[in-house]
Amino acid sequence: MKHFQFLFAIIFMMGWGAFAQSEIYSLEDCIKIALENNIDLRSANLRANSAKINHQQSKANILPTINGTFNLGKNDGRSIDPFTNDFINQELTFSNMGLSLDFTVFNGFRLLNAAKQNRLNRKAAEQELEAAKQDLVLNVTLAYLQVLNNKAVLGLTEQRYDATKQQLKNQEDFYKNESGNPADYADILGQLANDETSILTTQSNLNNSIQTLLRLLNLPSNFEIDPQNLMLEVESYNLTAEEVYKAAIENLATFKANELRIEAAKKGVSVAKSQFTPEISIFGGVNTNYSSAAQLFNLTGSTIVDTGAFVTVEGQEISVQSEQPIFETQTISYEDQLDNNLNTVIGVSVNVPLFNGFRAKNNVALEKIRVQESILELERTHLDIKNNIAQVHFDMVAAYGRYQSLLKQVEAYEESYRINEIRFNNGVSNFLSYVTSKNNLDASRVNLENAKYDYLLRVKVLDYYRGINF
Repeated sequence: MKHFQFLFAIIFMMGWGAFAQSEIYSLEDCIKIALENNIDLRSANLRANSAKINHQQSKANILPTINGTFNLGKNDGRSIDPFTNDFINQELTFSNMGLSLDFTVFNGFRLLNAAKQNRLNRKAAEQELEAAKQDLVLNVTLAYLQVLNNKAVLGLTEQRYDATKQQLKNQEDFYKNESGNPADYADILGQLANDETSILTTQSNLNNSIQTLLRLLNLPSNFEIDPQNLMLEVESYNLTAEEVYKAAIENLATFKANELRIEAAKKGVSVAKSQFTPEISIFGGVNTNYSSAAQLFNLTGSTIVDTGAFVTVEGQEISVQSEQPIFETQTISYEDQLDNNLNTVIGVSVNVPLFNGFRAKNNVALEKIRVQESILELERTHLDIKNNIAQVHFDMVAAYGRYQSLLKQVEAYEESYRINEIRFNNGVSNFLSYVTSKNNLDASRVNLENAKYDYLLRVKVLDYYRGINF
């Protein structure tokens, strides 16, 4: 038995140690974790990085293009000797190398406007990243408050259960002594089961809200939250919806992002118009080659050879001879061939667009449509946010009024419950009056807690639109 007790003590201490080491996060901690871990925000960050690289590349496109080439190979059979340009039928090793340069001097400022457009797109992507951060902070804050709300409601339902359980214990003594109404005892048993169901429902709601927060934070397991430094006082909100909207225009990054997208689309029109203008570029190059079939023939002397022809002199045939030079072949080295075969080229290229199937005209028209789409998107954003602010502000005012009314209701039901509990325990009133006042009080407390967080949630949304950090 002692061994079992000792083992149980070890298991208990290990479990307590694991519990003691669980993380406790404040709202600030949750926001910090979400900004580091959230998948959607990381995707937005990648899009911003892509826009940055596109901008860097568009600036680099203005620079000259320089390319070097080199090839080395072997050819067998009939081919053209790269040294003599004659047809040969032998195996040879060949090599070519070159350096080329191409520089666009003028193309209707297409490259310059493209760089400006990508710069605006980069800034827009950065603002969209900032907007994603603002949205994430808001969502984490709302999810955090929802967890607090469900924890508070769970606490109230557990208190309700404890109160019912205590009342059941009191009635159980009367029931055993056969001095009470058996129906009251049975009704309390039913009420206790109803309270247990409420606890299970509230626990499920709490778990769902925790899972929502965990998904935003991209964390695998549960944790404790610490709302000590979080202001949860219900105070009257003095700003109008119009004042919140004006602050939102100045502070929300989504407006700035949409404005930058409009400017970028306008630059896209300038880029498309450049297709109507000539393109002038400068090109140059240096090339050389090598062939293993290339040889030098050095004169080393001469010799007399018969030509095979004859002449008749005074009736006598005499063979015709001629003097032929004697050459000695010499292989030309790789370095010498590269030096001897060196050639350069330089020139100016002008490309004048005459007709391209109305492609340039249609591209300009499409870019102008994109400008209008960007303008409409900004107008839509203004309209949506303005309507959202108006709706949230209306709901906030209604939630505040409901909270004030529920404060009075809770106070009234507390007094009613106090009286009915005394009367019921003294056998003056029946269980129906008691349980009705108890249920009214419990429901009003839950409604008050929900109204409190309903109001706080909407205040946080309005603060978000105003650009206030949480």
